[in-house]
Formats: sequence, C-alpha cells, structure tokens
Amino acid sequence: MSLDRKLDQVLGRFHEIEALMSTGNLPSDQFTKLSKEYSDLTPLAGRIRDFKKAKAEMKDLEALMTGPDKDMREMAEVDYYSLKERLPQLEKEIQLALLPKDAADEKNAILEIRAGTGGDEAALFAGDLLNMYKRYAAVQGWRFDIMEMSESDLGGIKQAVAEISGQGVFAKLKFESGVHRVQRVPATEASGRVHTSAATVAVLPEAEQAEVNIKDDDLKIDVYRAGGAGGQHVNKTESAVRITHLPTGTVVVMQDEKSQHKNKAKAMKILLSRIYESQRAKLASERAADRKEQVGSGDRSERIRTYNFPQGRVTDHRINLTLYKIDRIISGECLDEIIEPLISNDQAEKLAEITW
Repeated sequence: MSLDRKLDQVLGRFHEIEALMSTGNLPSDQFTKLSKEYSDLTPLAGRIRDFKKAKAEMKDLEALMTGPDKDMREMAEVDYYSLKERLPQLEKEIQLALLPKDAADEKNAILEIRAGTGGDEAALFAGDLLNMYKRYAAVQGWRFDIMEMSESDLGGIKQAVAEISGQGVFAKLKFESGVHRVQRVPATEASGRVHTSAATVAVLPEAEQAEVNIKDDDLKIDVYRAGGAGGQHVNKTESAVRITHLPTGTVVVMQDEKSQHKNKAKAMKILLSRIYESQRAKLASERAADRKEQVGSGDRSERIRTYNFPQGRVTDHRINLTLYKIDRIISGECLDEIIEPLISNDQAEKLAEITW
C-alpha cells in the first residue's frame, strides 16, 4: 500500500468515527471504545492534514513560479523552498506515528539487576546500576520501589528487583536489558590495576493477571522460614515464599517482607511479568523467549554497554555510540542521551522494513 493511500485510509477512519460519535445513539461501551480510538487518531489526523495541505500549496506555488510577474515568482520561490524543507520532517513524523505500537510500551516495568563476572567489584557495579536507574526514574518523575535486594559484604548488591511506575516506563527502559560491563580500578585493588566486571539487567513489562493465562494447578507455592541476618523475626515464622510455575520452570523467591501475604503478592507480580515478557517476546519474535538468553550468562564478552572509568566514557555497542560523560550517565542525569538514540535506531529499523 502506498503512503498516500494509507493516509487516506487513516483520515477516512477518523471521519467515520467522528460521524458515529455525533449520532448520540451508541451504547456506552462502544462510545468509550470509539472515543479512545478518536483520541489516539486526532494528532495523526492533524499531521496528515498539514502534510496534504503543504503538498497542495507546493503545487500552487510551482504554477506561480512560472508566471509572468517577477515579484510574485520570487515570493513563490521563497515559500516553495520553505515548504520543501518542511515536508520530509512532516512525512517522517507521520511514518513514525503509523508504526505498529508495542502494547507493552505504556506499562510499568520490573527491573532486575544481578552481579555477574567479577566478584565483589561486580556486586559494587550492580549497586551503581541500581542507583543509576533509581536517579533516572526520579528525573523522569517515576516511582521507584525496591521489591527485593540481596547485598554483598562490601556494600554492593548480589541481586535486586525494583518496580518502576509512571508514564511510558517500559518504552524508555526496554533497551536496557542485557549485560553491562565496567572497566575501572576497584576500591579493593591496591596496585591500581584496571579490572573488568559485569552485571546483568533485565527490564520486564509489568503484567496484569488477566494478561497471563496461569492456572492454579500450574503453580507450586512453598512457604518456609526466612533466612538472613539476625533479628527477632528471622526464622520464627514461615513468611518466605517460593512460587514455581511448573509448565515453564520459572521460580520466584521472596522473603523481604515479614508478612507471608505481602511476599506472595510481590512474588506473583514478578512471576506474571516474567511469563508475560516470555510470551510477548515469543509472539513478537523480537526477543528471546528464554529469559536467560535475554540477559546472557553475565560473562564479560556478552555486553551491550561498557562503562570505562579511566577514559571517562560509556559505549553502547549496539549502535556504536560513545559518550565521554560517564559521571553524568552513571548518575542518571544524562542516561537519556543513550536511551533516545536507541529508540530512534529501533524506529529507523522498523521504518526500513515497511514499503509504503
């Protein structure tokens, strides 16, 4: 289908909805559904009108540019080339708006970070990544809640799970999944030698119960006494929860809360998100269905991004982008300068696959 025909189709649907809604005879559920579609199409319809108007004006200006009046020709020429410069941007905006939407983009996200290769230094780096995303969430105006965290002896983290809530969270963070590598002199290194360590990041769209078909018979739920550092509550009540999804072998353990019910609710939220992402990835063929493939083994060689502290640079290997502002990126302040190019690259790849 040509782009012009597609645009006519979109405008036709927009006007059809407009006419249906103006009748006042629609059932409330149908009116609600059409209202949402109308709201979604309104900005696109406006861009299409601007695009068509600009093309029509260019044709009129072309005629004036060949006319007998010199002053009119010069004025028409200025307006013509002004529109000619504007048209490609309008067309690109329309094409981007026409791209199939990822249903998960507007969802909240479950962020999982695990220390990979590198021992104590990997755990410290995993802690740095957790703080980076926490600060980035604050910059974006999102809510950041730690669901589970296991700390290392030196103050890093072995693993952490957080829930990030807000507008368009998954759309911004979905390209963060993978192995992140760090090159720096560890605080524990007496000789000043640079070490390479890694941590894995997984970003999963938060799923609702209705979106994932899980039968009660598919779940094995075990409760036991929580372990860990002292405290009066530890090992006195069976508050820790382990949920196993038998068909996929997915296991979630939660023992951070003193309440068994709270631990079960958190564990179910994580389980739903892991299974939803696996199903979503399989259907979309955009990611590996197996979560282990998504984040890799934590080996140094399987990296999507490298944070090199001695050189002050961060490199994202998927788009060959290098920025020399590591302090401002690791603080979350300038993380958007990596995230936005990743989003643009994804859009460009999708546009290249479409023949208008």
